[in-house]
Amino acid sequence: MPFIRLLTQTVFLAFGQLWANKLRSLLTTLGIIIGVAAVVSIVAATDGMRVYVLDKFAAFGAKKVFIDGRLPRSKWGTVPWQHYDLKIHEVQAIIDHAQSIDKITPVIRVPGEVTIAGLTKNDASVTGIWPTWHEIENRTVTQGRPFSRIDDEERIQVCLINDKTIEEFNLDREPLGDVVTIRGRRFTVVGVVETKDLGPMFGGGQSRAEIFVPASVALAANPRGWINMAMAQLKSTDQADDAVAEIKFILRKMRQLRPEDEETYDVQVIQSFIDNFNSVARVITVAAGGIVAISLVVGGVGIMNIMLVSVSERTREIGLRKAVGARPEVILMQFLVEAVALCILGGGLGLLVAQAGVFGIRQFEALSQAAVPLWAVLLAVLFSAFIGVLFGMFPAIKASRLDPIEALRHE
Repeated sequence: MPFIRLLTQTVFLAFGQLWANKLRSLLTTLGIIIGVAAVVSIVAATDGMRVYVLDKFAAFGAKKVFIDGRLPRSKWGTVPWQHYDLKIHEVQAIIDHAQSIDKITPVIRVPGEVTIAGLTKNDASVTGIWPTWHEIENRTVTQGRPFSRIDDEERIQVCLINDKTIEEFNLDREPLGDVVTIRGRRFTVVGVVETKDLGPMFGGGQSRAEIFVPASVALAANPRGWINMAMAQLKSTDQADDAVAEIKFILRKMRQLRPEDEETYDVQVIQSFIDNFNSVARVITVAAGGIVAISLVVGGVGIMNIMLVSVSERTREIGLRKAVGARPEVILMQFLVEAVALCILGGGLGLLVAQAGVFGIRQFEALSQAAVPLWAVLLAVLFSAFIGVLFGMFPAIKASRLDPIEALRHE
């Protein structure tokens, strides 16, 4: 109980001294204010950017796997790149034998003119897909029906369009049954698929007309039988590495590649990009925080300097208190608490400045979800207190060791 009363009196005395020297206290804590504000702002901005990017990845599909053929460097200029593109039997082998793959679809681009209701365009996107594309892309059909296995197996001349196609070709809001002519072949619209804007990060941002046809129909337009790429979905995000290993093993075996041969395929897993991004974000946060924390150390040096000045100015006061019975540990606590209070005050003002800064950076779309995390607030307060103890200890010890007689003689 006496200790609590002594501590309370010491705290009030410390804040009294700070209030008596308001301008000097504010200038002294400037380094702490800047350091805390910078650290907390960087943490909030990095965390906001991380949330923004991860949200985009989630919308794009964290379980997605992209598989494509690749022309080896040693074959550049000697073999057409189509020679190494994926074949439909390779895509089928992946779904049959890769245990970590849940679904897969070929993605076959069909270039050429598209004519609907007398209007012809050359830039409409026409893509051949399997029915599993709907689940992998998580794009539902808002009108009509999705593709079925029969559509693909029987090479039925049907197609899906998105709402952007309806706008660009001035179609009715219910275009089911309309005829679409693709490279001179007639297709019947059986469904309207939703348009997902993924933003510029994933090639979105400018939605345009999309038309989808069964993969078998798209392949029939290309007698060589190659496809542009395959898009698969993992059973679990924890199986990203397993999926890469399995797909590479299957393709290497089917393409009869020797151990020393270059890979003729690419396998990219979105989850791997997410893991790498999280690692980079953590490193950036730690590195930036560490660099900016140097200003806290500089601020601590300023605290120690001003406390030494305070000890010098109050030498007679210290001598008088010792003469009437104040113990050295009481004097030490008085100056130590004053240093800690000075640093915590700076930390609190730094948090206010950081909160204002975070409000400003939220105006940017990529940082709109920036927020000051609770752990950053606690870390700022605790680190400020630590700085106060660390750099206030020497002046406090010096004050506690003053000889009362010499101190009373001090002018």
